[in-house]
Order: sequence, then structure tokens, then C-alpha cells
Amino acid sequence: VSYVRDQLGLDPDLFLLEMVEGILGCNYPVPDRMLRVSETIIKEYVLREMGVQGMQKSDLDLFAVEGGTAAMAYIFNSLKENKIIKNGDRIAIGSPIFTPYLEIPKLNDYQLEEVLIEADPKLGWQYPESELRKLEDPSIKAFFLVNPSNPPSVKMSDEGLAILADIVKKRPDLIILTDDVYGTFADNFKSLFAICPDNTILVYLFSKYFGATGWRLGVIALSNNNVLDKQIANLSKKEKKELEDRYSSLTTDPASIKFIDRLVADSRNVALNHTAGLSTPQQVQMVLFALFNMMDSRQSYKKAVKSVVRERDAALYRQLGVDVPTDPNAVDYYTLVNLENTSRTLYGDEFADWVMKNKNPTELLFRVADETGVVLLPGSGFGVQHPAARASLDNPIEYKY
Repeated sequence: VSYVRDQLGLDPDLFLLEMVEGILGCNYPVPDRMLRVSETIIKEYVLREMGVQGMQKSDLDLFAVEGGTAAMAYIFNSLKENKIIKNGDRIAIGSPIFTPYLEIPKLNDYQLEEVLIEADPKLGWQYPESELRKLEDPSIKAFFLVNPSNPPSVKMSDEGLAILADIVKKRPDLIILTDDVYGTFADNFKSLFAICPDNTILVYLFSKYFGATGWRLGVIALSNNNVLDKQIANLSKKEKKELEDRYSSLTTDPASIKFIDRLVADSRNVALNHTAGLSTPQQVQMVLFALFNMMDSRQSYKKAVKSVVRERDAALYRQLGVDVPTDPNAVDYYTLVNLENTSRTLYGDEFADWVMKNKNPTELLFRVADETGVVLLPGSGFGVQHPAARASLDNPIEYKY
């Protein structure tokens, strides 16, 4: 309570009231987007962890959601409902990437054309400038990415962030959707929300860092000056009328509803907006996680968590008998094992050439699973072009590596 009062400048009585009522679950979430004191606390946490400087908490809004799954479903749905993306539109996707992000745009609901922005393994899985410059094409409506990436597990370099900032200056209409769930595992992380806040939809989740996937905790963040509200304001009269009819049950001035509040309404098919929102006990848990992190002035938990995944990464490569990769941008929550390079290192060029010519990489992984009980996912499922295996470093204890 003293931290909330003295460090965050919040009313301790209002904080306690919201926490007690929240954990009791005796009321609907009010406001439906997020509880007031909780939102202020989570804003402080998100701005710190995403490396955002110079932005006031009043400059952004949060929508508390049931984890990343809900966040993405809500965002895609509202982009479509509000006529920001339409069937046949072109969107860019940072690849390799979490498989559903490759699958959702192709669904009948959206029918979007995908343009891959491909990270280069020779550049430490960073996006080459030539790939990022594809975003200068005005036919590309949006850029979706995971940062730090999944499965390469590296954060975007400062150079990459600077290139994107330059692109946004030329393309002020570009929408960026960034899933930054792994950002808290990175050293000196800076989100695209810190670089291009008005163009970026930020999704942050508590599940991975706090080991709480079952709680389903996340937020969607938008700046108050975001490009989405501007694009809605520039729709045709016919489209505006359709949207006013859609949201007319919420207010006498539906045109004034911000995109983030449309997200809330759309998440409950508009008509059920009055009972929208993340359950209050979940919001309380989110606040407790955030306060635990911010009150840890020595960042002992963060150091311990980072150390655990990096020690597992080192153990994996040591047991393979190959050098442990070193990269200042690496997060090590996952790792991609290059099957060709590993074969060459362990058994020579002739064997590696034979394997690449005669064996399907997925077949190799099935054999590894069958003979050793070690399950690795094929990199091809994430859009990796070269034969690779994804190992997750977040679950098994170290000796199993």
C-alpha cells in the first residue's frame, strides 16, 4: 500500500477498495475496459518494461484481456468490423513467427494476402533492411510481428527499430501489431510502441514471465493519438453510417467511440457490452504481478528468470556438442537448432550433405522423439525456410537438456 501511495501517487483507500472488491468478484468490471486503479498501475509497469520514455500514463489506454489468444482474436475482429482491413488487403508478417499468425489472415473471415518480412539467420535472425523496406509499399496495410521473436527468440536490434521508425515517417498510415510477451526476458528491451507509439498496437502478456499461463492475463495498449482512430475518421460516409448503426446502442454519439473501446464492445458482440471485461480477480492478479516486479528494486526475480533460461540454453548446446550461440539480442526463451550446421559440426560435410539430400527434417525430429523421448518442433511450422528444430527452454528442468 505504501508503494502505491508514495511511489505511484495513488489514493491508498481507492486502491484497497478496488483490490478487495476485485478479488471478491462481487461486481462486473467497471469500467469494462479495465478497472481504474488497476489500469494506472499496469500502465506504469508496461511503460517501464517496454522501454517507453517520455510518454505520460494519460497518453495511452489499456484493455485487459484473457491472454494473447483473446487479444489477437479481438484485434483481428475489430480491424475487420471497423473496415480498417478488408478482404484481399495485403498485410506483412515478420517471419519466422508463432504459427497462428500465419494462419489467421488466411481464414475465410479475413482472406488477407500475406507478405513475409523474413528474418535472416546469418544476421542473427534480424530483419534485413531490404526486407523491412517492403513496408514502404502503400498497398501493405499492416505489419504483424512478435518481438522478441518466436521461435528465433531475439529482440529487434536498435538498427532495425531505427529503420522502422524511418519507414513510419514515410508511411504514417502503417499499422503495426506487436506481440511483446517475451520482452521482459530481454536485456534493455525497447518495444516498437516506444519508437512508433501512434502506429503501434501493443500486446503484452503476463503469462510467460510470471509462469502463469493458466491465469490468462494480458493487455492491449494504444496511444490516444493512434492511427486507427484517424483511419476510422477518414472512412466514407456510407461506411461511417454502417459503424454508427453498429455502435448506436452504446452512446448517442457512436462516431466518437475510440478504437480501443470498440475492441471492448466487439469482444462481446456489441449488444453484450454492458457485461464485457476481464474478470476482476484476474485483474487483481495482474496488479499483484506488476507490483511485485516494480517493488523488486534489485530486479532479483528478473535476473533469476533470465539466468534459468540461459543456463538451459547452454546445457542444450553443450550436450549437442556444438558451440553455444552468443548474441547480445538473444532472449533464449526458445532456440532454433540449425540441423544442417549441427550435422556438419558433429559428423562432417559428407554426412550433412547426405542428410539434407535424403532425409526430411521432420522425419529426423520424429526419430529423435522416438529414440530419446525429446520432442522438438520443426522450424518449417513457423515459417523457417532452412531445416531447423525449435526447442522450448521454458519448461523442463536443466538436467533434462
